[in-house]
Amino acid sequence: MAKHDPDLSLLFHALADPTRRSILARLAGEPTRVTDLAGPTGLRLPTVMRHLSVLEEAGLISTSKEGRTRTCAIVPEALEPVRTWLDEQRALWEARLDRLDAFVMTVMKERKE
Repeated sequence: MAKHDPDLSLLFHALADPTRRSILARLAGEPTRVTDLAGPTGLRLPTVMRHLSVLEEAGLISTSKEGRTRTCAIVPEALEPVRTWLDEQRALWEARLDRLDAFVMTVMKERKE
């Protein structure tokens, strides 16, 4: 049975939504004010704030407040558990496919004989 990692689940949940992925892509360039993040989405500010809350809960962004301005910044190292998990899955499936390939090649060779 697969190991259940709640942090990984939070990360995948946060990354599952295209609006949140778009916000992360925008923040990859530089820290951005919440109002500037909300503009291109076409969503109302409270909806964008809920998306930001999910991203912050997953540790993917940090927010700071100066006066009345709230700014968000990406936390790139928060994606490391996702990268690690994906690398493990890739290695697992590549090994399985290599074994399948070897089996198919053996069967094909036996049929020729």
